[in-house]
Amino acid sequence: INRNAKKPVVVDCNAVNVETIRTIEDIVLSSGARLVDAAIIGLPPKPGTKGPAFYVSGDAAGDIAVLGQLGLDLRLIEGPIGAASALKMSYAGINKGLTGLGAAMVLAATRAGAADALRDELALSLPQVQARLANALPDMLPKAYRWVAEMREIAGFLGPDHPAALIYEGFARLFEHIAADVQGQGTEAAQLVAFAERCKAKT
Repeated sequence: INRNAKKPVVVDCNAVNVETIRTIEDIVLSSGARLVDAAIIGLPPKPGTKGPAFYVSGDAAGDIAVLGQLGLDLRLIEGPIGAASALKMSYAGINKGLTGLGAAMVLAATRAGAADALRDELALSLPQVQARLANALPDMLPKAYRWVAEMREIAGFLGPDHPAALIYEGFARLFEHIAADVQGQGTEAAQLVAFAERCKAKT
């Protein structure tokens, strides 16, 4: 960056916590460049779908507004560097946290012989949760290794003294465990897929 006569606008789209993006800001600003904090929320683009949204914040966010005219779903957050990352951490904490919670309980129920009873009760009292797990559990398996670092960023976002940070450190260890199983014997991955398939068969 320092060798460029014209300083660029750097857009950081990584799933990092507020403290991390502010450290990145210090590095980028020290070079004379400008930083945009960006959070990508949504699935990768596919034909016939809208694609993900790009939430952006920071003083330089308006400088990349032209990207909205080129097909990106660009959404400006009125806030400093860290606002977009805070949104990403909060959203991912809920979205991926629910998947982690579901995976943990499905595996525990399976070990205890209660997987079918859990599926049936979810269908009766929490049908939206059952439908979500039917899709989220198998979709998570090839991505679990990538979610480990993100869960630790969320723990950092909450802060070391916040009791909920322990929950996301636990999710990091869970996804690490699942990723190792996917690369290894695949026993628990198969149990999660089987549960999801039985959920879909009941809908």
